[in-house]
Order: sequence, then C-alpha cells, then structure tokens
Amino acid sequence: MSFDTAQYPTLALASTVQELRLLPKEQLPALCDELRQYLLDSVSQSSGHFASGLGVVELTVAIHYVYNTPFDHLVWDVGHQAYPHKILTGRRDRIGTIRQKDGLHPFPWREESEHDVLSVGHSSTSISAGLGMAVAAEKEAAGRRTVCVIGDGAITAGMAFEAMNHAGDIKPDMLVILNDNDMSISENVGALNNRVAQILSGKTYSWLRESGKRVLTGLPPIKELVKRTEEHLKGMVSPGTLFEELGFNYIGPVDGHDVLTLVSTLTNMRELSGPQFLHIISKKGKGYAPAEEDPITWHAVPKFDPASGALPKSKGGLPTYSNVFGDWLCEVAEQDNKLMGITPAMREGSGMVRFSREYPQQYFDVAIAEQHAVTFAAGMAIGGYKPVVAIYSTFLQRAYDQLIHDVAIQKLPVLFAIDRGGVVGADGQTHQGAFDIAFMRCIPDLVIMTPSDENECRNMLYTGYQHQTGPSAVRYPRGSGRGLATTPLEVLPLGKGMITRRGEKLAILNFGTLLAEAETVAERLNATLVDMRFVKPMDETLVLQLAEQHDNLVTLEEGAIKGGAGSGVNEVLMAARRMIPVLNLGLPDRFISQGTQEEVRRDLELDADGIQASIERWLNQ
Repeated sequence: MSFDTAQYPTLALASTVQELRLLPKEQLPALCDELRQYLLDSVSQSSGHFASGLGVVELTVAIHYVYNTPFDHLVWDVGHQAYPHKILTGRRDRIGTIRQKDGLHPFPWREESEHDVLSVGHSSTSISAGLGMAVAAEKEAAGRRTVCVIGDGAITAGMAFEAMNHAGDIKPDMLVILNDNDMSISENVGALNNRVAQILSGKTYSWLRESGKRVLTGLPPIKELVKRTEEHLKGMVSPGTLFEELGFNYIGPVDGHDVLTLVSTLTNMRELSGPQFLHIISKKGKGYAPAEEDPITWHAVPKFDPASGALPKSKGGLPTYSNVFGDWLCEVAEQDNKLMGITPAMREGSGMVRFSREYPQQYFDVAIAEQHAVTFAAGMAIGGYKPVVAIYSTFLQRAYDQLIHDVAIQKLPVLFAIDRGGVVGADGQTHQGAFDIAFMRCIPDLVIMTPSDENECRNMLYTGYQHQTGPSAVRYPRGSGRGLATTPLEVLPLGKGMITRRGEKLAILNFGTLLAEAETVAERLNATLVDMRFVKPMDETLVLQLAEQHDNLVTLEEGAIKGGAGSGVNEVLMAARRMIPVLNLGLPDRFISQGTQEEVRRDLELDADGIQASIERWLNQ
C-alpha cells in the first residue's frame, strides 16, 4: 500500500526515529493513533502478525523518543510485536511486503536494518543478548544504553531468569521492560501506580535510596530495618519482589498505553545505573475491538476487511496435519486415560484445543519452556504414564540435551509429535523445520517416522504410542493432508518401507509428505517409488534390494540434506560396499528465507517439475 500523508499527517513527520525525536511531546498521542491505524490498514491488506503489534504502539514510540536508537541498543524478544518498530525505523513504505518473498523479514533481522540489533524468532533471548551488549557497552565507555523488551509469555522461559540472575550479579547498566499484556502478574494499574512509578524512577528517590544504603552500611540492624521498610513500601504499590530479589530495581506497573507517562518514566530510568526493570501493562490488540476480545485468533492473520471485524472463513478444505494429530489424541485418550498431552505454549498451533477441552486432566501446557516440557515428560513416563510431547520442529532444537539425556539414554517411552517439519513458509529462517531428521538420526534407540499422508501419520502416532521400549518421533509438515478417508488405527511394523510403484533403472526413496510430487515424477520417468516411512530404524534390506535391481537411486526428503535421511541411505550402501550412484534431494546447506510454502519449494526444486529437472540433470552429467 502507498503511504497517504494526508491520512497520516503526524506519522508523515516521523519516517525515521531522528524525525520522531523532533516532534513535541504533545503530538505523541496523535502519532500513536495514526501508527495504530496504519498498522491496521497495512496488515489487513498484506497479512501478518497483528494483535501483538497493536499492543506496543505507545511503548515503541516512547522508547525511540527517549533513547538514541540505533546508537542505543533496543532488543525485541520473539519479534511478533516489532511491526511498529519497523514502521518508525525507515521501513514504513515497505511494511506491506512483510513475510512475503523478497519482502521485509517477519521478525527483527540484522541484515535488514541497523535498528534490528538482534535477529530473533524464538522467544526469551532478549535479556541474555542485551546483557552481553550492556557489558560490551560498559567496556566501550561511550554512553551507549541497552533496552530489552520481553513479554509475559516469553519471560516464563528459564533462559530469561538465567539472564536476569546473571545481570543481578554483575550489575551492568541495562533496562528490561516487561510487556505484561495478559494481566498475568498484576492488575494494579491506574493513576496512582503511574505516579508512583515516576517517583520511584526519579533522581530524588534514587539518590535517597543509594545514599541511605551508604550511610547505613556500618549499622546492620538499622540497615536491615530500612531495607525491610523499603520492601514493604514498594510491596504495597508494586509486585516486583521477585525481580528485586534477582538484583533489579523494579518500577511499575505502568499503563502501557499512556505514551506521555511512558516517556516521563523512561526519561528518568535512562539516567539510572545498574539493572533496571520496568513493568508495563498493555492490551494485545489495543485499538481494534475484535483483536482485543480475541487476541489469540488475531495473533497472525490473513488479509481481511477491517470494517467487518471478522477474519475470512477458511475454505473448509482438507484437514491439516495439526488437526489430524489433535483428533488422534482425542481418539486414543477416549480409550486410555494414561495418555498425557504436553505442549510448550503451542496449544492452538499444535491442534490441541479440542483435546485440552475434552480431556483437561490429561493436558499440560508448560508455557514457553521446551526443555522443561521434555524432562517433565520423562518424569511422567517414569511414573507409568504415556506422555505425548507436541512440539514444532524448530522449537525442539531448544530441548536437544533433554531429548538425549533425560529421555533417550534412559530409553523412556515418550512420543514426540513434531509439527512444522520441513518448509513452513512466511516465518522464514528461524522457523523452517530443516534440522530435526539430521539431529535426531544420530540418537541411539530413537524411532523416527516420516508419514506421507494423514492416515500414515495417524498410524505412525499410534505405532509410537504403543512402542514402550524407548522414545519415538513422528515428524509431519505444516499444512493440509491429501484428503484420504480415515482408516482404523494400526501398529506399523518397525523399520519397514513400502514399494508403491514398480519401474525400471531408477528408484526414488521418499521420506515424508513429498510423496505426492514423487508419484508424478515416478510416472514421468518410469521409476520405482518407495515410501520409506522410517528414517530409523531404516529398512536396510529394502535399500540393498533396490540397489541390486536399479542403476540409480534418488532419496527425497523435506529436511536438511546434510546428515538427513538420504545420508542414512548412503551409509547403508557404503557399509555393504554397494557402489551405486545416489542423488540426495532435500533442503540445501543454507538457511531458508521466507515466502509461501509453494514458492519456497519451487525455488528449491522440491515440487514435481523441480524434482524431475534435478534428476534429469544428474542422470545426464
């Protein structure tokens, strides 16, 4: 969309943060109103993350107004909420391209702008990175400040507390802003709290606080009395005891939608030394009633009509793999009350909404804590229950040690339902499920299954669930199945592939849901097609048989080629001294940027035409 200066007269004066700081404070509320409207207008036309950005409009304006960004470092956590930040930092006219091929990156991205200090996508990294920047800034001694913005969801992760514990120990000058948009910590918001926050962040209070500590240092009983009195007084107006105990000076809570109060408080806090913690209360979806009422639904949206207040209805097509998994959970839970479903804060994305409502006693959302989710599942398995961990491929990376140390070494029967395996599309490099096959394949005793359609997915989940001598994993993609009729659940024989088409000279060994494309290619090239099904244990007998009967083999997977399923086929052949040419097709050795799934697959030659072209080039070499 083109930018209309007449519609957004104040925002037109703030195309950069340098221009923003030239505005008088009195114009900031009008700027926030226009920025919020522009965000609504642009995302409704382009699609993208929505409710989070609406909730941080005033905070974003206030930070850039008070701090000298990009010299001062502003670190966003996750980045769903960074659209207003991108608009104010020179990318206003390109915001309509966000999450699209060759467009703006969906999250803060270092290669895109000097204002994006940290490339992000996974949560709870801001304080750790910000602490490193703050230490570097102290050594630089140029007056650079560091601000980290973290949400009440992201702060549930252990990594955030590890960082705060370290910051409280070494005490650098840095500010952590908790954007509390779910009333999960405190509801004490209002004029009194805003005034108290300004007093507590002011120089007079800070001087009294530090002077009192110095004067009373040699008098332990009185010092302790003053400390307790201070804690009591602050406790009456703020819930910051936990953060104070971690070594931060806690200020808040503050109304996150009062831009002038935020500017005043941040101006005070910018001058304070040591680790500071500002707690603001905001509302996700602020300013657009449907998003305020249902921020989860409006978290990430397709194109929509703002006037209607409704998202377009999905065209009731094929069931997604996430829904197939959710329905499978309910089907098995109805028969077995030992099934326990676990998710690290991805109930909606993993298709667990129905399960959470129908079987609440068997459902556990552990918040954004992937490491805990896996070890929690290990404990449940030790206790005699049957845990199923629903987790995105890209998030399982964060729990790799727990997968090995707490589950696999102990041969515990934990089932991992790995969603978003392969290309995910618009969320880009941080979210592509490229590495799970490669990093799991080397773990002893872990069964790894790659379904080619939704029925096979259900049966593999059931196979893993019934496999009680060790852990198992089923990895499936983002998106819809093939529309096959549901068949009764059955346990598949471990490590057995299946020939689906007989051909000559060439055999295609497919792992996963690229089977439909492989079928087209096999028909065109008169190739044998095999649904390998199991990455581990691999059907070595079948691989060697195919090598005997064909001149060339092609492996196909939607995962990293380096160390992936195709590498497993190569290892089988080399161990048996079978000298046959093998072409490994999959994701190349680079991070995959955003675009629709179809665009990315086409660019990587993982659609039918691309697969055929790759094979023919290879055969003709």
